[in-house]
Amino acid sequence: MSTCPECDGEVTVASDALAGEIVVCPDCQAELEIIALGPVELALAPEVEEDWGE
Repeated sequence: MSTCPECDGEVTVASDALAGEIVVCPDCQAELEIIALGPVELALAPEVEEDWGE
């Protein structure tokens, strides 16, 4: 169990989750990125950026 950096709610991360995976906080619906495993650390997921490859 981890803590949401936005609302301090409890966020469950699957045991087979990978770093970089996006999870949603069940309390505030914030999109969170798994930045580290063991222990799990969460951060607010970055906003979608414009595609500069066009």
